[in-house]
Amino acid sequence: MPAAVQPVPPTAQQAEKRRAALSSVLAAAGITALKLIAGIATHSLGMLSEAAHSGLDLAAAGITLFSVQVSDKPADEDHNFGHGKIENLSSFVETFLMGASCLWIVLEAVRRLLHPVEVHSSIWPVLVLILSIAVDYSRSRHLFRVAKQSGSQALEADALHFSTDIWSSVAVLAGLAVTWAGSYLHIPWLHRADPIAALLVSVIILQVSYRLARRTLDDLMDATPTETRRELLRALAQVPDVLSVDQVRVRRAGSEHFVDLTLALPRNLTFQRAEQVTKGARAAVLRIVPGADIDINTVPTASDSESVFDRVKAVAARRNLSIHDLSVREIKDKLYIELHLEVPEIMHLRAAHDLVTKLEAEMRREEPRIASILTHIESEPATIEHTDAIARDTQLERGLRRAAQEFPQILDIHDVLITRTGDHLQINCHCTLPDDLPMSEVHAIITEVESRMKRQHPEVSRVLIHPEPATDNRR
Repeated sequence: MPAAVQPVPPTAQQAEKRRAALSSVLAAAGITALKLIAGIATHSLGMLSEAAHSGLDLAAAGITLFSVQVSDKPADEDHNFGHGKIENLSSFVETFLMGASCLWIVLEAVRRLLHPVEVHSSIWPVLVLILSIAVDYSRSRHLFRVAKQSGSQALEADALHFSTDIWSSVAVLAGLAVTWAGSYLHIPWLHRADPIAALLVSVIILQVSYRLARRTLDDLMDATPTETRRELLRALAQVPDVLSVDQVRVRRAGSEHFVDLTLALPRNLTFQRAEQVTKGARAAVLRIVPGADIDINTVPTASDSESVFDRVKAVAARRNLSIHDLSVREIKDKLYIELHLEVPEIMHLRAAHDLVTKLEAEMRREEPRIASILTHIESEPATIEHTDAIARDTQLERGLRRAAQEFPQILDIHDVLITRTGDHLQINCHCTLPDDLPMSEVHAIITEVESRMKRQHPEVSRVLIHPEPATDNRR
């Protein structure tokens, strides 16, 4: 029988979230019970509304505890983005409960304004409200701290509820004080202070509900905060080689953020450089949205700084073709291009010619100024040649050194190797040149030496010379 899958133990941050949610449930249960008892004993609507508000907080805290436990589950085959959305859903349920409690409080307050109910004087409601304020202050600070560390929206909503409880408790205290003052001073209209305090509590609840509802709907609909989008665009624009940001999508699921980007990069970048740019973009996003799950799609794009050489090479790269010895001449605003194209050695001429025809047509569409393209088709070897090194050929080596002596820039010739493949001879060697010699001149000198060797020694089919700077040979 297969072994049972062991549950993954929670991380320290997840454990802290659960402890905070559980302590919130216990505190809400105790405060709700005390407020309910005090409200029933005094007939205070303000106190009863506070008990209803705290009961709502108890239900919200229970939902928060459940959602925090579920949201910490890792992604699986059925929930590829994890279970974080349960926190957003719990916030939506809390918003609904807050709206329902507000409706009851308003209706009861209006009824008592029309038909006043005597509120009994007692010290217990005052003590309960003072205790409630102290508890709400401590647990809201604790929840805000854990919510900020973990990015939990459910805990943040809970903290917001409990912070507003402080002000609603103060409003009820004021209502009770004014009501008792009316009884003591025999001023009947002051008895209406208690339902008015209940209305103030409902206004506070409505304000909290509205803010929470907006945030919940935004998260459920995957809305991207405008400021976050602007910060991401500014940060990504500073990443070298990012031509433009074609798409930015940010979604939140509980404490997790998911960022999808589409970046336009120069199409002549190498794969390695494109990977470096992607890493830079990822780091820029993480500075703004820490811990985000980031998906980056790159689109090769023609840049304004591209040269004709870049455009021609880009066309060949799209077809995964290798070109070299590319030269461009301009005559009366028209471009004349010559290039060498490598094709597999087993390809037939007709297929190679069709390939070149399509390639040249794409190059003309890419650069309308092209008047002519001359493509030299070469076969790219697909088999490993069996080569034998031959004994040192003094005559060939002397000829090579004589050819090199005609160029004062060549400081020496070394590591000469002569090989034979079938009936073909090949000469390989290294030559030393000044460090500051331009590559255009280096290439011209090497090409001329190779050409002279082939003219003077027809039996040599190929000459390869590797240039080295003078400082490299002095190490």
